Amino acid sequence: MEPVVEAAALAPQDAVCDLLIVPVFEDDDLGDLPGLDEATGGEVGRARSTREFKPKPNALFVTRAGGAAWKPARIALAGVGRADSGGVDRLRAACATALRTARRQRADTVAVLLRGPLGGEPAARAAAEGLLLGSHNDARYKSEDDDGPPIRRALVIAAAPLTPALERAVEVGRTLGEAANRARELADAPGNVLHPRLFAEQAEALAGDAGVGVEVLDETAIDRLRMGLLQGVARGSAEPPRLIVMRHEPEGAARSPVLGLIGKGVTFDSGGISIKPAEHMEQMKHDMAGGAAVVGAMRAIGRLGVPARVIGIVPATENMPGGRATRPGDVLAGASGKTVEVINTDAEGRLILADALWYARELGATHLVDVATLTGACVIALGDAASGLFGQPDGWVATVRQAAERAGERLWPMPLYPEYDEQLRSATADLANVGGRAGGACTAAAFLKAFAGDLPWAHVDIAGTAWTDKASATQAKGATGVMVRTLTELAVGAPGW
Repeated sequence: MEPVVEAAALAPQDAVCDLLIVPVFEDDDLGDLPGLDEATGGEVGRARSTREFKPKPNALFVTRAGGAAWKPARIALAGVGRADSGGVDRLRAACATALRTARRQRADTVAVLLRGPLGGEPAARAAAEGLLLGSHNDARYKSEDDDGPPIRRALVIAAAPLTPALERAVEVGRTLGEAANRARELADAPGNVLHPRLFAEQAEALAGDAGVGVEVLDETAIDRLRMGLLQGVARGSAEPPRLIVMRHEPEGAARSPVLGLIGKGVTFDSGGISIKPAEHMEQMKHDMAGGAAVVGAMRAIGRLGVPARVIGIVPATENMPGGRATRPGDVLAGASGKTVEVINTDAEGRLILADALWYARELGATHLVDVATLTGACVIALGDAASGLFGQPDGWVATVRQAAERAGERLWPMPLYPEYDEQLRSATADLANVGGRAGGACTAAAFLKAFAGDLPWAHVDIAGTAWTDKASATQAKGATGVMVRTLTELAVGAPGW
């Protein structure tokens, strides 16, 4: 359960809530909040003078408030650092941190005050996103939620009068935060709970509820399309594959551009015949995080009424070492007609994405973005601080990166030199599915490039950013919902590409 997030125009002292979040900047004298220190019995002033609280990003100081003049039960000073352009992203994180703290303190209602440089629509959107993202704690499979009862209501407080633009910003933030949380739930679901057929059912419900058209292709339809790469990965599993096709086609939208979003949907990845080590294999339930991001983005795109055509495609399968599984050395033929020699069956994500990229082109996509937990090599290169970004041409890659910056997600450009293509040469087929250990993230992207044709295309490797092994101040352990906000932002900007 998530809080109902609403915009409100009222004085901070009039906010009836269990916790009022006050963003604090460096060199901030809080002069616009007379009576705040008095309301906390001098605790705000004491914490600042003793430097118990420093307004650095993610710093939080919570104290009780009281007296007839101030209605919030507690005040949370939330550090947001410098009053610069990065403040919006820091406000999002501060709201998530404070929300998680409030829940542990059994709060029912919270509010966040928009103030100073963080008083406009971008801040309102970021605050709403942070409140929703911080509320997520997946306790579906526990008998009791360790974090306590969920927050029921959250307010984004702005100076009067409340404008339609600011109310819309809160609505957008609320929609994006909720969509990212749905993607996190999909990615966190165990493999026995979310196999390909159930993934397709969940996607149909989530996207369909937002007015997005959904078609699920079963194994017969996949065979009819001659998607031999997807079939080859699915062959070792008792669970049949599915191809989830979502279409957002708003009335009056221009015929072009058509954004094609493709997400890797491996609901459990054992590695196949090239089986993975047992340690940490349980994390491979997250290997469909790219597909979950596309489903979440399509839900947000539908709910926001984005005035552009968008196609979302998720090839869903398991990668298992059954008796019918694809072997190293086998040659598979994709729907595009290209053949692939399978050197390593644990490099399966690029195979299913290749058939999905082809299908997106067949359906009329003019611009492509694929999202996948694709390579450990990208984790080695970038850690969990950023997702890897590859693509063609440079202008389209820049457009995708700019959308990510607006959405508050980090993408780092990576190279696609011709030497990586050479590493994928096969003596048996058109391509090998791996190019050796050197430049593994780059050769994986080079493989996908062969199936994107000459369209503007971007590949985002989220292997390092799709989940976190440890809970942090801003989020619970598990899936992060990364790329939902970026993909939605990209679709919103479609008319201006």
